[in-house]
Amino acid sequence: MATHCVNDIDIDSHIREPRWRAVSELNMLIKSALSAVMSEHCLRPFLEISLLFTDDGQMRTLNQTYRQQDKPTNVLSFSTQNRLDLRVLPVLGDIVLAFETIEREANERGISIADHTAHLIIHGYLHLQGLDHENAEEATQMEALEIKALQHLGITNPYDKENM
Repeated sequence: MATHCVNDIDIDSHIREPRWRAVSELNMLIKSALSAVMSEHCLRPFLEISLLFTDDGQMRTLNQTYRQQDKPTNVLSFSTQNRLDLRVLPVLGDIVLAFETIEREANERGISIADHTAHLIIHGYLHLQGLDHENAEEATQMEALEIKALQHLGITNPYDKENM
């Protein structure tokens, strides 16, 4: 039996790093990215999701605390649920995004910060839904869902080597 996400979810977003305010229409970008990925994948329906837009300093601290990696990263996801629980969940979890790392990666790839942020919101959401990329099979499945969701937004395949 397929489960469907609740369409009318609460999105709780916080901007801790002021440079995120320069990303045009950030709230619309969040809603569009989540809507696109939810149309492709939703194992665990939920009512609320939280996003934190921060900087590399806070991200480094979180990455060190929770993943024992002493460096910033672009996105971290913190699920509030048991991976086997398929009931409608009040809060799916938290997605944390680091401005400097995302800006640097977008510049290196020649893409907009908004497009890269949309991709990483989708990526973080899929982690909250229990997907991972620890091996080639998992990575292929997760990347395929990301590509489909990004197509809904008119964003090119970030894994296509010719577009990098």
